[in-house]
Amino acid sequence: MSHAKPTPELLGRLADLGVEGLYGRSLLLTREWSLPELETLATLAELLEVLDRDGVPVDLFPNELHLALFFDSSTRTRSSWAGAAARLGARPVVVDGSATQVGHGETAEETGTMLGMNAHALGIRHDLVLGEGNRFMREAKSGIDRYLESVGSRRVVPLVNLQCDIDHPTQTLADWLWLRERFPEGLAGRTLAVTWAYSPSYAKPLSVPQGLITLLTRFGMHIRLAHPEGYQLTPESMELAASLANESGGSFDLTRSMDEAFDAADVVYPKSWGPYELMLERVEASRAGEQTRFEEIEGQALAQNQLHRDWICNEERMAATRSGDALYMHCLPADIGDEVTAGVAARARLDLARQANKKLYVIMAVLAAAKEPELVHRLRVLAESR
Repeated sequence: MSHAKPTPELLGRLADLGVEGLYGRSLLLTREWSLPELETLATLAELLEVLDRDGVPVDLFPNELHLALFFDSSTRTRSSWAGAAARLGARPVVVDGSATQVGHGETAEETGTMLGMNAHALGIRHDLVLGEGNRFMREAKSGIDRYLESVGSRRVVPLVNLQCDIDHPTQTLADWLWLRERFPEGLAGRTLAVTWAYSPSYAKPLSVPQGLITLLTRFGMHIRLAHPEGYQLTPESMELAASLANESGGSFDLTRSMDEAFDAADVVYPKSWGPYELMLERVEASRAGEQTRFEEIEGQALAQNQLHRDWICNEERMAATRSGDALYMHCLPADIGDEVTAGVAARARLDLARQANKKLYVIMAVLAAAKEPELVHRLRVLAESR
């Protein structure tokens, strides 16, 4: 059930929060945004969702090009970027990373310059190799800014992280919005189990669990991270999650048992990610340009996953959650029959779609706040003209 507030109330709250403070802001990591800034972004996303549901066009940026560059496969994030740009009146274009000159030696800064000279917003997914993705994004943003400064352009070109090696901001912010809707009384004191789950498909990035534990610990939640031996996250993300939980009055605990994580949890988020040591080996293979070795490491990772096929979200584990009815979450696609049973996934199908759809409004909010200096006024005019 939606708990959306009326448009006038949301507009008033947005003005009080000072959304103009987000003008020119890129989204690279959620940890770089303060709690007031995140609250402002969430309020804006909620307002944009209400306007969209009411059929109010929010075509703030006609004739603009909003370009996204993907070095990894995607369904939901690609479509969310395209949907967000189109709803804002812009023209979305999605480019496959393999179609660029990056593989032939073009630097991230050069790529940013070439794309930024024509685009009005840039999204990037670069998530497969630790230490590379977020750095690439920052260098690309530097290329954009240097070019615009060199030609004396006042054009604002925000960069949006559409998943990197550290974080998946648009996903975890969408998850946060979905949790806010499902628990309107607040998240403080709620227990969330972020657990590894078996997957036979590929060695998935660490960025979603890392993004979850470094975002949701900020709101007083009790986060339980569960994974088999060898599937730890980066030390930096673990240390940050513990620190943020301590500051917020929540908690951050690590367990090697999926059953312990699920016990009396309010929310469960079971998904797979790659073995840490092998993910580090991929770094060296990538730097050396050893594609064959890269593929061998992938095979080793899947073989290691096979040792933990019992890490599955099933009916028995769901029954052990609070009231036997925890909220099941996943960034999708979930490996049915491996990460989660068909029955659990089927019961959550509509909830998962609503969770996924929040990403559209997160991206809309980031772009609208970054690019429109008189946003509240513009949105009020559009709402009142309906």
